[in-house]
Amino acid sequence: MSSSAPTRPALLVLALSLGVTTLSLLQSLVVPVLGPIGEQLGVSPAAAGWVLTANLLAAAVLTPVLGRLGDTHGERPVILGILAAVALGTLLAVVTRSLPLLLVARVLQGSSYGLFPLSISVLRRELPPGRLSVAMSVVSSTLGVGGVVGLVAAGLLTGDGGDYRRPFWIGLGVTLVSLVLAAVLLPRRPATATGRVDWAGAVVLGTGLVLLLLPVSQGNAWGWTAPGTLGCAAGAVVVLTGWVLLQRRRAQPLVRPALLADPRMLVPNLAGLTTGVGLFVSFLVVMQYVQTPPEAGYGFGAGVLEASVVYLLPGGVVGILLAPVAGTIVDRLGALPTLLAGALAGTAGFVLFAAARAEPWLVVTAGLLAQVWVTVAYAALPTLVVQAVRRGETGVANAVNSIARAVGQAAGSTLTVALLGAAVDPATGFPRASAFTTVALLGTASAVAVALVSVVGMVQARRRGPGEPDEDPAGVERATACAGEWSPVSGIR
Repeated sequence: MSSSAPTRPALLVLALSLGVTTLSLLQSLVVPVLGPIGEQLGVSPAAAGWVLTANLLAAAVLTPVLGRLGDTHGERPVILGILAAVALGTLLAVVTRSLPLLLVARVLQGSSYGLFPLSISVLRRELPPGRLSVAMSVVSSTLGVGGVVGLVAAGLLTGDGGDYRRPFWIGLGVTLVSLVLAAVLLPRRPATATGRVDWAGAVVLGTGLVLLLLPVSQGNAWGWTAPGTLGCAAGAVVVLTGWVLLQRRRAQPLVRPALLADPRMLVPNLAGLTTGVGLFVSFLVVMQYVQTPPEAGYGFGAGVLEASVVYLLPGGVVGILLAPVAGTIVDRLGALPTLLAGALAGTAGFVLFAAARAEPWLVVTAGLLAQVWVTVAYAALPTLVVQAVRRGETGVANAVNSIARAVGQAAGSTLTVALLGAAVDPATGFPRASAFTTVALLGTASAVAVALVSVVGMVQARRRGPGEPDEDPAGVERATACAGEWSPVSGIR
């Protein structure tokens, strides 16, 4: 593939950030409208829940394959293909009144999860090391920010009981703008890796991840001890074990088993998993709490619009402002200390919610601290992944990290719903106040887990000493030639 003219870093980061925003926007905007989807399509809440599950399953199956395709065939064509598929799926979601077709749309939108690992691959190739951390942090942080934007957009457009399809218009517009920017700004470069995609390995991995995520996402509906739930969980263990054995026998595996066992990769993957839990615990517990009427003995009786704008939007604004700052901190102090600082902020936020949530400003503050955690963690994770893998594995390694975050988000959502649902007071029809404390402690535990993982990672790094230099200095030289100057405001020019 021929090379194209250098792209200014600011424009490149803008294009990639908007693409990743598309991913998190489409992921979260359906959360507040699952009820309206069931009502307006005439299906049960369990059936409407598949709108989330179908998207998650598609992401689990497609993300590692798309990451590997980007490594072996170049990121630009794969990114353009993903955005085209997402645009088609979002248009289908806008026009259909059929649940099966809506599920097809959500499967197509699930391919958007591949945008993040491919974006990190592009940045790693195009930018020099001195500018890479900030750029990756800005792009990665939009995962948390886009989630808030999706919830707020859904609240604004459906707060009056409007059509559940309205928020998808926002998603369609953002996707189309992302597609145009990517087509204009993404440079044409040769692939960073050779070989082919291990399609057999991809099928086995996809099967194992589906078996894993089905009970995680549907456990509340099926029952945690139901034969289907236990059978899927057991099947996931068997299939994923077989996949590891298969990868060891492959000359060109989809993912090197040694990559999964590398302690340098275990740290960001475990941190991504537990941060994903905390992200959705924060979203759902705040939304449920503030919308509960005071007659239940707690809550503020906020509508969907007020809950989104007053209680969630401030966190999104803080995330946007914090992203470049977090990148600079990662660059100066290191990814692990930054990850630890973010986890401590998250711990403080959930402890505050558990202990003092009687006033709206306390809930807003707790949500802000949780958003700070997610923004800072997502800023640090790609740097940890890039430091752990070879250049030709950047896409697939970040794809694995994306799957870890997605599993965490599914677990956080499911556990929150289960804990609140199990504590419904028959007298009021709402969860007891103690259930919110329990969920807040779950969020606290997830933040503490990230803090512990960060400390372990720092101890391991101190024992290892300085890492090996990148094996592709020519790539750094080319990236340096493509880079422009930083601006003092955003960090990117």
